[in-house]
Amino acid sequence: MSDQLPEIIRDFERVPADIVKQACEFQPAILADVAGRRGALHGRIRPLRSRMKLAGPALTVEVRPGDNLMIHAAIALAQPGDVLVIDGKADQTSALMGTIMMTACRQRGIAGVVVDGAVRDSLEIDEMDYPVFSVGTNPNGPTKNIGGRIGHPVTVGGVTVRAGDFVIGDGDGVMVVEREKIESLIGPARKKVQDEARRIAAIKEGDTAASWLDGALRTAGVLKEGEKL
Repeated sequence: MSDQLPEIIRDFERVPADIVKQACEFQPAILADVAGRRGALHGRIRPLRSRMKLAGPALTVEVRPGDNLMIHAAIALAQPGDVLVIDGKADQTSALMGTIMMTACRQRGIAGVVVDGAVRDSLEIDEMDYPVFSVGTNPNGPTKNIGGRIGHPVTVGGVTVRAGDFVIGDGDGVMVVEREKIESLIGPARKKVQDEARRIAAIKEGDTAASWLDGALRTAGVLKEGEKL
């Protein structure tokens, strides 16, 4: 018997719903900071509208450029709360999804779509207010002929994403955190939000000086030892 993995992996561990609920309270920017400034997808992947937000466990999909056969399969297999994370090879020559598929995603309870590729029907998706993050739009439609993979690790926006990892997106873009790691970031994220709130309050009271700046400039060789701005 072959030990080769199937093209479709149906069973994998997802970030628990209660962890998703806690983690989605934070901006992707906050989570990126406490995760060591890693996990953010390339800025080419943007929400269709800046107000759009999503969060949930990844259901990964790999397709050939311009073909969406496996995305249809992923929609059929997805669980409520999943985020489709699609490796479309950054292709913008044709759209991989449009209104019909996005409507199906919403009907099945899929939390949103992240696609390293193009979509279409953007005005209708805007009216739906369904969260979609992509590299752009193209009116040209896809084919439905070529196999791909579901549930395997993919590379989307320069970041490796595994099925079940935590995905969150807002107007800044998309951030991915490993399933095993996201719970440990909730405490540090909460502390960072509190620290930033205190700093912003101090700035509004007139304390605009960055206490760390002179030291950083000396370390960088911009200022001499003992010199100040």
